Amino acid sequence: MDKNKKLQKKRLRRRQHVRNKLRGTSEQPRMCINRTLKHFSCQVVDDLSGKTLVSASTHDKALSSGGTGGNCNAAEVVGKAIAEKASAAGIKRVRLDRGHNKYHGRVKAFAEAAREGGLEF
Repeated sequence: MDKNKKLQKKRLRRRQHVRNKLRGTSEQPRMCINRTLKHFSCQVVDDLSGKTLVSASTHDKALSSGGTGGNCNAAEVVGKAIAEKASAAGIKRVRLDRGHNKYHGRVKAFAEAAREGGLEF
């Protein structure tokens, strides 16, 4: 098997393992993150209705300050922005869906910034 296919299968398995434990409801929606080499994005999703409630990304012109979106500083900016948007939408508690990513580096910086912004998870 090709090395890239093997890695992709492992990532998919880890993502499904994490997501099976997390289901977002209207009281406590799921906050899923997407981390790439250049960007960082987040969505708050209600799985029962299948709708995205709030989203933030380094693709947004307001959040990308001309620099790279693939570092811890950019993840902190996205974390603060998602916390502000969620509180404006009346969301206090969420469930963090980190996908196949480990909880360190950019993911940890994002989570800490979102907690400082007022989200509980």
